Amino acid sequence: MFTTHGGTRTRAFALICACIWMGVFNSIRSICRERPIIKREHRTGLHISSYITAHMIYELVICSIQAFITVIILYIIRDAPGQGIILPAFMEMLITFFLVIFAADVMGIAVSCVVKNENSAMTVMPFVLIIQLVMSGVFFQLEGAAASIGDFTISKWGVNAICSISDANSLTMIMGQVANNDYVHEANNLLKAWLILIVFSMLYGAIGAIILKATIDKDKR
Repeated sequence: MFTTHGGTRTRAFALICACIWMGVFNSIRSICRERPIIKREHRTGLHISSYITAHMIYELVICSIQAFITVIILYIIRDAPGQGIILPAFMEMLITFFLVIFAADVMGIAVSCVVKNENSAMTVMPFVLIIQLVMSGVFFQLEGAAASIGDFTISKWGVNAICSISDANSLTMIMGQVANNDYVHEANNLLKAWLILIVFSMLYGAIGAIILKATIDKDKR
């Protein structure tokens, strides 16, 4: 990593997948296991949006700690870049890892709002992760509708951000590899990836709140 184009891309993908796994696992059971309590409190005036926001704030703190530990480990085991695009590379990596973990965490909250028990949550979890792995476009060239689906994966934008920070296009390429415009070492690419990850977090939070509000009083348990 940080030596060749392919190695940086592949290992960035592995790191981002680990971050997504951490985020989803943080929260995918957090709402469904509290549904009886939420139902009772909602009938006495609990605002679902406030409840989801409180969960997101708590998870934000957890994700911050996880992102810091991840970037520290990365810099211990690898000779990571020092100069970033806007900020020192360490800070840009930290922000990227945090945004990826947090977006995955809030996605887990949304899934937890849909399912009704912890067993269902753990059954759904592998499929959520597989979509992030397969549809990111890192290992498989996606075309047409599949490429459009890839634009909605957290993994794609996380890898784009890491490769942009690392200036992957300037690293050694083997035969058959080509430069990717999304990996250009420019502020526009990095800020675009960050903004999309922030939008994902807000969108998943809103979806979770809407679904939970619509279904919680219909829960027959």
